[in-house]
Amino acid sequence: MHDPTIFTLQACFIGALGMFVLSAAVRAVAAGRQSTEPPPVPRGRVATWPYQYVDLLWMSFIYFTFYAMSIGTARLVAAKTEMPITAQGLVQTIGFQAVLAGMTAMVMVWRIRPVAWLGLRWAGWRWVLLIAPAGVAAMWLLGVLLTLSGYMKWIDSLGVEKMQDSVKLLQNTNDPLTMGLMAVAAMFAAPLCEEVVFRGYLYPAAKKFTGPWVAGLCSALVFAAAHNSLAPLPPLFFFGCLLVLAYEWTGSLWAPVSMHFCFNSATVLIQVLARIYDIPLAPGP
Repeated sequence: MHDPTIFTLQACFIGALGMFVLSAAVRAVAAGRQSTEPPPVPRGRVATWPYQYVDLLWMSFIYFTFYAMSIGTARLVAAKTEMPITAQGLVQTIGFQAVLAGMTAMVMVWRIRPVAWLGLRWAGWRWVLLIAPAGVAAMWLLGVLLTLSGYMKWIDSLGVEKMQDSVKLLQNTNDPLTMGLMAVAAMFAAPLCEEVVFRGYLYPAAKKFTGPWVAGLCSALVFAAAHNSLAPLPPLFFFGCLLVLAYEWTGSLWAPVSMHFCFNSATVLIQVLARIYDIPLAPGP
């Protein structure tokens, strides 16, 4: 059977772009042709006032960067091209995430202080003790439901990889440096850098033009597709929605960062313990 990964990833990216353009156009028409600003959106704890039409340029850059990387990687996988994850490659990945997050911060820093932009001064920080474990539990429950529904058997019938490269690396590598860098990338670089880009910037910028619901769906779709793998696409989309809800509910990026950190850390810990104690793990989404 033909590998549907590339088509599905493209559908996610194009679907997110289509939803954004259509929703923004409908809202602009409804506001009237004389308006010079996007119509107001429903209030929430994530502010949209710092974002302007110029942000469409940086949003486009982020979108097409992840599109090119995701589809390019998927094509290499489909061509059976060997792409072993090395220590050097992990350093480059961490560096790319840090640079993209830093450039995104630079786009915003001239108009709003980072503390106010990302809600870093959060009086209700204790909520992370509930939000983060609840997010991990929701993801594990989803994994169980997908497995019971036969999702993994369906994925297996398609002949595509059932496991992300990062998880496969944690299961198979014997190089302590590579494993350590993979843990750093998963537990620290991804929660911090991806949250700055996807929830800190992409979601509220899209919310400015489309409203929270469409913006949340679009950012979650791009977030899921950016991981360039078919099997974890539904759970990553669900996770992206959870992260948006945590950000909107609290108004602080610390909430999705903590949830992302706990989920990735739990995944790393499980894989490491499974190797130490020789526990067989069934591949999951």
